[in-house]
Amino acid sequence: MTFLPAANHPLCVDLDGTLIKTDLLIESAFALLRLNVLYLFLFPYWLFSGKAHLKHEIARRVDIDVSLLPYNSALVEYLTEQHSQGRPLILATASNQKFAHAVAQYLGLFDRVLASDEQTNLSGHRKRDQLLADYGDNGFAYAGNARIDLEIWSHADEGIIVDATSSVTQAAETLTRVSATFASTKLYSPLSRYLKAMRIHQWPKNVLVFVPLVAAHQFSDGDAVQAAIIAFFSFGLCASSVYLLNDLVDLPSDRAHPRKCNRPFACGEIPLIHGALIAPVLLIASFALALLLPPDYLLVLSLYYVATMAYSFRLKQAALIDIMLLGWLYTLRIIAGAAAEDIEPSFWLLAFSMFLFISLALVKRYTEVRTMIALGKTDIAGRGYRSSDLHLLSQFGSASSYMAILVLALYINSENISAMYQRPELIWILCPLMLYMITRIWLLAHRDEIDEDPVVFIMSDRRSQGLMLLGAILMWFAI
Repeated sequence: MTFLPAANHPLCVDLDGTLIKTDLLIESAFALLRLNVLYLFLFPYWLFSGKAHLKHEIARRVDIDVSLLPYNSALVEYLTEQHSQGRPLILATASNQKFAHAVAQYLGLFDRVLASDEQTNLSGHRKRDQLLADYGDNGFAYAGNARIDLEIWSHADEGIIVDATSSVTQAAETLTRVSATFASTKLYSPLSRYLKAMRIHQWPKNVLVFVPLVAAHQFSDGDAVQAAIIAFFSFGLCASSVYLLNDLVDLPSDRAHPRKCNRPFACGEIPLIHGALIAPVLLIASFALALLLPPDYLLVLSLYYVATMAYSFRLKQAALIDIMLLGWLYTLRIIAGAAAEDIEPSFWLLAFSMFLFISLALVKRYTEVRTMIALGKTDIAGRGYRSSDLHLLSQFGSASSYMAILVLALYINSENISAMYQRPELIWILCPLMLYMITRIWLLAHRDEIDEDPVVFIMSDRRSQGLMLLGAILMWFAI
């Protein structure tokens, strides 16, 4: 066999984890589940016929927008330079050939594509054998990232290491001549990446489980407080589990969003497989804590999980239904707290929270639509709203917020208020406080000064914190 000079040896480039910071098998699997979650039960059946068959069956049912994939920009720049110098570039990947050809066509750099088909999973020794058959021992260069690539580097004349661990890098250096190493700049520390993916910053929402305790004036009951604390962590773990799955399912939409594109899974900061493994662990921990609480709490938590999964996989795309469901999910936290603390929530509390949280859910959608308008888009990726809906969302949200204040006013004027409070006249001051806070939220949304979940904004905003503290003081003196 005739070998090319070393400088002109074809450069074979791996795809998953090397050229892109993601795994197309996992990504396409979640894209398929987004279409129909029942496909999950077909995965083992397809896998029984081999991993190549599994990849083929998934690939023929879904498409991936390769323009949105998180490419390793430094490596792409290097490949562009090599391509301009006339060096042959080969995309050699275990991903299905449908996706591999789409990536190659999008980048316009590769002279050839070697990828998995329905019968052959081109990974590990199969990829090695294919490259040896085509280019001979030491007749090619190889760019990879994983330990499985070591058996290919051992036959390569030149190695390029991309985002590999230190142990893999050291092993590769003993097997081949390493000409280049690419290490991506991480946006977050290892721990903070996972905490960000779990959305720990969203956990303050779960203080809603303490609301029934406060509303019923049982904050001095040690058992009830303990139950509320357990419910807080149980709900947090359950919500984090859903957030992980939501981000795995919502990858295309997140990557098309100017802020969500920096989420750890969307930008490739965390391997997708880690999210798929951590989510069930968090869910199990959540329900393990739930077993320490009354059965009614377990029922409410189960209902919350089913509803959030339905939202993640389907209902978030249904205009208005998604808003109603988001508002109900917040209210469900209050119901869960009442179930954990063995307190019956009042009609007034549930009605007030439902109107309030529907308004805040509308703020969330309003800001998303406003952001898309600023980017010149007419539709929100993965949502059921258009740019023309902006003013209607504002009207719906404002009306719902004032309905919440009306419910609060009617409650204060009800017959049983005097039995609950010694100085009920102080409770009236809550109406203008709430009116100011919710109106200010909508004013800031119109000014494009809220760029996140409005509930999280309220929890972190100094003025809102001051208003909530003042409200708590008033209630204390009223009691």
